[in-house]
Amino acid sequence: MELRDKNVLVVGFERTGRAVCPFLLDRGARVRVTDRKPAEAFGDTVRPLAERGVVFELGGHRPESFLEADLIVPSPGVPPLAEIRAARAKGVPVVSEIELAFLFLRGRIVGITGSNGKSTTATLVHRMLKEAGLKARLAGNIGTPLVSFVDRSREDHVYVTEISSFQLAYTERFTPAVSVLLNVSENHIDWHGTFEDYFGAKKKLVLRQGPGDAAVLNRDDRLVWGLAAETAAAVRGFSRKRRLVRGAFVEDGWVVVRGDRTERIAPVSRLPLLGAHNLENVLAAALVGRLLGVPAPSLRRSILLFRGLEHRLEDAGRVGGVRFVNDSKATTVAATLKALASFDRPVVLILGGRGKGGDFSPLRKDVGKRVRSVVLVGEAAGQIEAALGGVVPVDRVPDYRAVVRTAFARAGRGDVVLLAPACTSWDMFRDFEERGRIFKREVRRLDAGLRKKGVRR
Repeated sequence: MELRDKNVLVVGFERTGRAVCPFLLDRGARVRVTDRKPAEAFGDTVRPLAERGVVFELGGHRPESFLEADLIVPSPGVPPLAEIRAARAKGVPVVSEIELAFLFLRGRIVGITGSNGKSTTATLVHRMLKEAGLKARLAGNIGTPLVSFVDRSREDHVYVTEISSFQLAYTERFTPAVSVLLNVSENHIDWHGTFEDYFGAKKKLVLRQGPGDAAVLNRDDRLVWGLAAETAAAVRGFSRKRRLVRGAFVEDGWVVVRGDRTERIAPVSRLPLLGAHNLENVLAAALVGRLLGVPAPSLRRSILLFRGLEHRLEDAGRVGGVRFVNDSKATTVAATLKALASFDRPVVLILGGRGKGGDFSPLRKDVGKRVRSVVLVGEAAGQIEAALGGVVPVDRVPDYRAVVRTAFARAGRGDVVLLAPACTSWDMFRDFEERGRIFKREVRRLDAGLRKKGVRR
């Protein structure tokens, strides 16, 4: 792609937008940035790029800027704006940052997507490769934008990249050497409009691959495994439920990878991560590791030392015999159901935030079986309460101090208080990380207050 003297519009000036601007400038493009947030929201980050000639339009979008562009690069999560749709209808190319990076990057890309588990799997794969001595970089949603690596990229580098449906929607040629599709469930319907369009974006990761590429697919997910018949890539499956001719699975209590021979990787009983979904993540990561030449003993060490990520079934402490767990990253119904399935104790479940346009009624069955009571907070509280249909007692509260204290009051000794909200955090917080940290802060405050009063339960 030739960028010199092209008028490029960057939509959104958060982490991705800030990485794309110097990349474009270095290749001779004329760069304009548009963001609905006012200039004050960005502080001093604007000045260095403005001094290099970037034109900033902050506090709103000008339709003319979209229509006059030669190329538009939207940041992940920027909604399908009317201005973007109008520009595309006029024939203006719209590409995501990962597409732009792919056209210039040297080295191999491991592209990891799915409705749930992307960050955990990407982090574990990166650790496996790095600890085995490969020149691996963590990129995408969880790491540094992929475009930031282009100038330093080499043919022997591996870029483990977490990829969202938003990024994939604006790709035409992006093709990883190894694709990983972990699972698919209703998600981001507010952005894509329909589940078919959401899944259609995810499928792009696999369907563009050729015979020299590898596709790692969840054998237990009907929709994901259906792509095995559609891709030209060499398909490898992973499964918790069945043995595979080639792939990763569980056999006699061990994570096993089978290719030309069968190798035991790690005992399931010693995996440090909670939940069946994390077992799937480990299976997928181990399979990628072996495909890229990491020996089984090295994989075992990496897996058994991996303690997971913040806000993913994270232990948030124990107060008066009650265990608090932070799964703030569980922003979908499917993720909440997987979190619930990780515990064999009664659960007080915290739900709510801003919905993604999906249906909350699939929660009802498991909530009725596993949950002692529900604490609701945020914009979607009323919608969730209606969907649950009175299967368990429900409290609606205004903030996270009340969330933690109410949940604690409803829990019995030995119970789990689980934050797995099935919603985004954007009605009350900047992101799920802030929500999780506020939750943990309130747990600490509760504990300190009870200790100060000498309360024991």
